[in-house]
Amino acid sequence: MIRVASVGECMLELQARGSGWALGHAGDTFNTLWMMRALLPSEAETDFVTAFGDDPFSDRQRDFMAAHGIGTAASPRLPGLRPGLYAITLDAAGERSFTYWRADSAARRLAEDPGALRHSFTRRDLIHVSGITLAILTPAARRILRDELARARAAGAKVSFDPNWRPALWPAPAEARAAMTELLKITDIALPSWPDEGALFGDPDAKACCARLMALGVREVALKLGAEGAWIAAPGTCGQTVPACPGLTPLDTTGAGDGFNGAYLTARLSGEAPVPAALIANRLAGMVIGVYGALADPEALRRCRAEARLTPGPATARQSD
Repeated sequence: MIRVASVGECMLELQARGSGWALGHAGDTFNTLWMMRALLPSEAETDFVTAFGDDPFSDRQRDFMAAHGIGTAASPRLPGLRPGLYAITLDAAGERSFTYWRADSAARRLAEDPGALRHSFTRRDLIHVSGITLAILTPAARRILRDELARARAAGAKVSFDPNWRPALWPAPAEARAAMTELLKITDIALPSWPDEGALFGDPDAKACCARLMALGVREVALKLGAEGAWIAAPGTCGQTVPACPGLTPLDTTGAGDGFNGAYLTARLSGEAPVPAALIANRLAGMVIGVYGALADPEALRRCRAEARLTPGPATARQSD
């Protein structure tokens, strides 16, 4: 049985709908786990590792997760706290902007109890974390999280990491670079985005970005290139561009990269090689941008994945120079 965990913050999500708002639940690592839960076999164990408040909205989040087969492992409930909140507004092209209210989010304290994290990470095949997870934690809590991830990795878990740099969450770029670099040293699969990585680390191009990551010990990189697809570097693959699905008109780009992450990781856990996994992930990410909000319907995701098994990718992956 496959056992995965994803670590971070699930927020309340307000989506503008005409003259009103629709309430949902989302957050980068939760969106990734949502995709994995949809695509993994029903018997797979999927847990979201976070911290909850004790208010009705926290209860609503826990109930939502349970109703969709997502556990919460040893995630604590903290009196007096509540979930963070964000609102999405869209322009005519489907590009989004966000407004956040998260200063007192319970998830900021998800890594204060090493014992709870250790319990949540026990006997995992994969643990996923992001740069946003790191950004909402104190430096001391980041060290606890890294130590427990390293412990789980030594026991056999793979660690996947999406740097997902959001400048507004960090006091300074140097702090983000330092924290992410320490996490990358214990990362098996990196899932960064371009051009964000170049902006933060000064990489001149995608190839240099992947070379930097692999020099830190990362064995596999799936660098997301937006509308250009993905660039894959892994043992036996010295660098290949995997094109995105053509002809897509975005309705809402929220969660596209997270959906790619979840589809890619699920394909790899299911035995697909990196390049075929990226072709599948591009197709599923293309579906995510066709719905409002970050979470597509699980049954629709499964149908899309089944179709991806039966038909070739949009184009042949090409070798990079």
